[in-house]
Amino acid sequence: MKRRELLAGLGAGAGVAALAGCAGEAPADRAAASGAAAGSGETFNWKMVTTWPPNFPGTGTSAAELAETITRASGGRLTVRVFAAGELVPPFEVFNTVSAGAAEMGHGVSYYWKAQVEAAQFFGAIPFGMTPTESAAWLHFGGGLELWRELYEPFGVMVFTGGNTGTQMGGWFNREINSVDDLKGLKMRIPGLGGEVLQRAGGTPVMLPGGEIYTAMQTGSVDATEWVGPYNDVGFGLHEVADYYYYPGWQEPGAILEVSINQQAWEALPDDLQEIVKSAIGYVESRMGAEYNARNAQFLRQLRDEGKIEIRPFPDAVLEELRARSEEVIAELTARDEAAARIYASYTAFQQQVGEWLDIGERAATAARR
Repeated sequence: MKRRELLAGLGAGAGVAALAGCAGEAPADRAAASGAAAGSGETFNWKMVTTWPPNFPGTGTSAAELAETITRASGGRLTVRVFAAGELVPPFEVFNTVSAGAAEMGHGVSYYWKAQVEAAQFFGAIPFGMTPTESAAWLHFGGGLELWRELYEPFGVMVFTGGNTGTQMGGWFNREINSVDDLKGLKMRIPGLGGEVLQRAGGTPVMLPGGEIYTAMQTGSVDATEWVGPYNDVGFGLHEVADYYYYPGWQEPGAILEVSINQQAWEALPDDLQEIVKSAIGYVESRMGAEYNARNAQFLRQLRDEGKIEIRPFPDAVLEELRARSEEVIAELTARDEAAARIYASYTAFQQQVGEWLDIGERAATAARR
């Protein structure tokens, strides 16, 4: 469905530029006149805080697109202004800010607030877990989203799926990874469960927001980093500060983004504005997967054509070690956290079920075309 068709269906005009919200120009300034003219009742002005650098392609621009889609589709009755990481609050404070009501919306990834909600990591990425196609099916049709909302309810946060950045790469390294021993002493920027797994394997995980990764690699304060995939990684210039680019992205087979909304702010919206927000979120979510597949392919080709870095698979023995350590980390988390246990039970049951279909469906089809 084209964007203008969505907006027309919601009683709005044509699309707008995706970057204006992050650039600091409030959508309210552009929509106030039409909203006032419509005379359609109470108006709402929301702030959206994000974990993304200003104007960052894919994630940051998706947040901006969501804000502007809501603003236009509502005819200015609900305006949303985007604040990039650090503009209003630090990137890892998004969840706390939304929970406290200091901002009505947030846009990020749930493993960034594992200190507040440890089980939330399962809704960001699980090492050796489901791909974007599989996890979207679980969230929307396998009970995953209901479990996510139940987890956030005590914090006064309503949550929606915000898209997926796709199957990721394993990361950028300034040393070769030929064996399990090469992980020992490795300082790597890697968040969430993946970071705990690396630590079990002998490495040192470092938690850094996206905007600090390039400098950390350039100065040698970290030896390696994972971020997303070719599209976003080239955007950060990581190919300029590393020699080796490894795959697959065992740590994040599909990174789920979240849109968080303060529960009181959500309940204050009339029904029609709630429906506009839900429709806009679904629209932007559906576009993200397509964008990342297209752009990752484009920038992977660029990296190969330039020939300045080596693109390598992780050795099987390294993946086997990381898989074993992943099982340990998850087993310990689910043993001490009842919510995590219920979420992971749902996740793994669905992964097995959907995997049986994908084996004779999508995966068999892609194997047959080679």
